[in-house]
Amino acid sequence: MTNIDLGRPVQGDVVDVILDDHRRFEALLRDLRDSSQDRDAVRHAFATLHVAHAEAEEKYVYPKLRRKHAVDEHEAEHGEEEHAEGNAALLKVLELKGTDTEAFADAVEELARVVNHHLTEEELTILNPARDEVGPQVRADLGEQFCTERNSQIDADCGSIDNVRRIVSAARKEGLLDEYEGRDDD
Repeated sequence: MTNIDLGRPVQGDVVDVILDDHRRFEALLRDLRDSSQDRDAVRHAFATLHVAHAEAEEKYVYPKLRRKHAVDEHEAEHGEEEHAEGNAALLKVLELKGTDTEAFADAVEELARVVNHHLTEEELTILNPARDEVGPQVRADLGEQFCTERNSQIDADCGSIDNVRRIVSAARKEGLLDEYEGRDDD
């Protein structure tokens, strides 16, 4: 478990709850870049929030938005691919022993690139349609389901390195990482 406050929302408009997490990701990424922070604690907090958030979105949010025709299948699948890419980049950060090395800085830079790309894209192509196409009661019900799953994942220490390895391995088997891992990084 982490001693960094990840918030414990229990309800709310799903769009607002997701956006709150997005701002938490940005703050945690800033802390990962800050050498005066306890980067080991920060990376574990980031891992916990990233996995809990992605699992809750994939279990409840994306399927409901597809059923309500707010997003299409491609957008939902693309969101899942980007979660997998984020988890793969996260695993590289978690597997490094030290947090004051060039390798750590490079891994954090890649994690920030992947996650920030996803946050921007999700806010534009998934959350905007959710606001426009889905009524307030559905968003509130979805917010409660999202929060319940998110908090349950956090309680289960979903950000442990073993769990992140399992998730990344499963994503590889499902073909969610092919394009990301074949990318030329220079």
